[in-house]
Amino acid sequence: MSSMNEMERINGKEISREKTIIRTSIIGIIANVFLAAFKAVIGLMTNSIAIVLDAVNNISDAGSSLITIVGTKLAGKEPDKKHPFGYGRIEYLSAMVISVIVLYAGITSFVESVKKIVHPEMPDYNTVSLIIVAVAVVVKIVLGHYVKSVGVKVNSDSLINSGEDAKLDSIISASTLAAAIIFLAFGVSLEAWLGAVISLVIIKAGVDMLRGTISQILGERNDPDLVNGIKQTVKGFPGVQGAYDLVLNNYGPDKWNGSIHIEVPDTYSADQLDPLIRSIQMAVYQQHRVVLTAIGVYSVNTKDEEIIETQKKVREIVCAHPHVKQIHGFYLNKEEKTMRFDVVISFDAGDRRALYSEVVSDVQKAFPDYTLQVAMDTDFSEE
Repeated sequence: MSSMNEMERINGKEISREKTIIRTSIIGIIANVFLAAFKAVIGLMTNSIAIVLDAVNNISDAGSSLITIVGTKLAGKEPDKKHPFGYGRIEYLSAMVISVIVLYAGITSFVESVKKIVHPEMPDYNTVSLIIVAVAVVVKIVLGHYVKSVGVKVNSDSLINSGEDAKLDSIISASTLAAAIIFLAFGVSLEAWLGAVISLVIIKAGVDMLRGTISQILGERNDPDLVNGIKQTVKGFPGVQGAYDLVLNNYGPDKWNGSIHIEVPDTYSADQLDPLIRSIQMAVYQQHRVVLTAIGVYSVNTKDEEIIETQKKVREIVCAHPHVKQIHGFYLNKEEKTMRFDVVISFDAGDRRALYSEVVSDVQKAFPDYTLQVAMDTDFSEE
């Protein structure tokens, strides 16, 4: 497959993803508006605070779906001079707004429920109202499962959050139905108390959604599966003896830029490296949808057996320290008496700087005649 055909296929996939998110959000808006209208009428007719609050929650869900549509359309804008990496991160912002809406709905519901606990009012249910609430439960369960499954399929946090919210709404509607049945059977009104408990559940869900979205915006560790997949692809090329220092930057769902270092024999020339690097970039993009904007090169000693043995000794010294995950990029120059390598130190180390200094000191003691050039590295996919 040519690179042009591959680009067309990927662009087509992105357009399809946007259409899927918008279509699913529109379905959510229509369903929630109808449910809100029915519940509002029933809630006012039966004097049920729980059902009225449920209707308000449906309106907030419709608003969430509208925000998802706007966020998706804005995220799909082409890169420009001001935002050369595109607008994909707007989807995270829209997911954050939805989280805030859910949190606000929970707090509002809790306040209203407490008011009804202090000043209780007796509801007046009828058969029609209970049937409609029961139907609403089923609709919300189906809608929540559908929206979340689509969100997972197209990797949309906004849809996933909306789907989770819809499932919570189904629990709310089921609870109001249960409260109505208990009132009709025993004459005991649990609406306000039930509303308070449900509100706390909604508040917790909103906080969890908000925490997850903020974490993504701040920048989470790289997905280990994606990292390992990219490294395996890179190491599959002839002459590449290792792949290290993979750094991935996320600019929206499925939009990644990154850089990596490769180890190649010290016999490689520029006319060998250039086509190799270009082939690696194309393969990684085709297989993993990641744009490698830079590929650095580590030269590996292959001509001197003494240097190769020295490398083994250095590796033993370095890796004998707890929390040292890896050593790479080793190169020794006998004439200049220099030795360079990178050491990857785990975040689990109590003091990474102190451990780094200890490692350098131990190597320097073993090879006092050499000038060391040691870089402390980080494994950005460390679990």
